[in-house]
Amino acid sequence: MSDNHRNHSNHKQLSGVRVLIFDLDGTLIDSKLDLALSVNATLEHMNCSPLPHETIFSFVGDGATTLIERAIARSCSKADVAQATKYFLAYYHAHMLDHTVVYPGVREGLELLEGRSMAVLTNKPVAFSREILEGLGLARHFQFVYGGNSFEKKKPDPEGVNTLLRDFAASPSEAMIVGDSAVDVRTGRNAGVWVCCVSYGLGTDSLRADPPDLMLDSLIELPARLEGPLVR
Repeated sequence: MSDNHRNHSNHKQLSGVRVLIFDLDGTLIDSKLDLALSVNATLEHMNCSPLPHETIFSFVGDGATTLIERAIARSCSKADVAQATKYFLAYYHAHMLDHTVVYPGVREGLELLEGRSMAVLTNKPVAFSREILEGLGLARHFQFVYGGNSFEKKKPDPEGVNTLLRDFAASPSEAMIVGDSAVDVRTGRNAGVWVCCVSYGLGTDSLRADPPDLMLDSLIELPARLEGPLVR
């Protein structure tokens, strides 16, 4: 989607959005504490030094292996990344709903968006993602859930979005990614779809260099914005 296309968006084009593709961590769910505790449990298991939670939060968004690679690199040798990742996934799977909650406004926003085609596309493993959505009572809103291991390449590669466009028989102009970071923005640009980001997530700082088409403080705002003109 060209800058000219985005900058000349109008009511008609936004109201044509019928497919919403949601990120998970930082957008629908606040999972950062369970992720940080699981990373530090992994570092302890590997006899590495623990990291501040805020540092770990900054590593989230590109999948489990990259998360552990970043954490290990800050604390000890990279040689044991595969072993550490295996431990992390087992530990996190057992604890991923200990503290994780739905962000304020998400349940209400999803209810208001009922009737549109909705899916989740995340870099978190797909089985974990589906379990979390079920556990938090959100799964019923989404026709499809794809994770970081659903395709050969993760976001920001457009493969996941392109698959969902086929799933929903939709054109790029009819779809919007809803996320919280530059990873989501780049994914949307690579696939040629609209991009909306929330201000409360994990990747807000990264959006300065990669601004979305829409920026919201709450998902409750999204239905009205889809029916009105795009104001940047």
